[in-house]
Amino acid sequence: MDDSVRKPVAVVTGASSGIGEATARRLAAEGFSVVAAARRRDRLDALVAEIGGTAVTLDVREPESVAALAAAVPVCAVLVNNAGGARGLAPIAEADAEHWRWMYEVNVLGTMLVTKALLPALLASGNGHIVSINSVAGHEAYDGGGGYTAAKHAQNALLLTLRLELLGQPIRVTEVCPGLVETEFSLVRFDGDEERASSVYEGLQPLVAADVADCIAWAVTRPEHVNIDRIDVKPRAQATATRVARDA
Repeated sequence: MDDSVRKPVAVVTGASSGIGEATARRLAAEGFSVVAAARRRDRLDALVAEIGGTAVTLDVREPESVAALAAAVPVCAVLVNNAGGARGLAPIAEADAEHWRWMYEVNVLGTMLVTKALLPALLASGNGHIVSINSVAGHEAYDGGGGYTAAKHAQNALLLTLRLELLGQPIRVTEVCPGLVETEFSLVRFDGDEERASSVYEGLQPLVAADVADCIAWAVTRPEHVNIDRIDVKPRAQATATRVARDA
């Protein structure tokens, strides 16, 4: 039997960049066989060529795409729901309904669809673990963040409900809520505006993707009777979603 069969399987969505890519790398180093899933297949192929595992093209908004992922993963020990993101920073009075719809579909419906599809595989492992990457926006609100905070609050409610519904089953549920992490997040939020995206992190040292991956790896490697419900992780210079200390 080769190593890929013996190793526990970890599925990471949104694995083509940022936190997802860092998590795939870290879990591979921890001894998991990683299924790296995302829309950008070229990046996934390069990643698995380096760390091993399997690349699966995935759009979490499309039920057929999610079903194809589930069909490729008959047994799964860890699911990391990382795919998500923000669009825009407009006040509600100027809200773009398409931005809001995209954020709800990716952050909430995407988490639901992937989790639902992989639950049988997680149960089959005998010791499954669902980790969802949320945000400090999942329990805070801030000006201009109405669409994102609404979606992330909904994702938080989804995970709290899931924890209740799976009580007594051999599956753990963990929510990881990062603050400022320098990834492609702000570039996506601001529609590719690099100057505006980089200004978010000016004057402070933000987290990097590997910091969040470190939290995920710690949670999933605890003894199986230990459930880490939620991890809030922010840079030292950040107190809330909007209150930060910047260099003069």
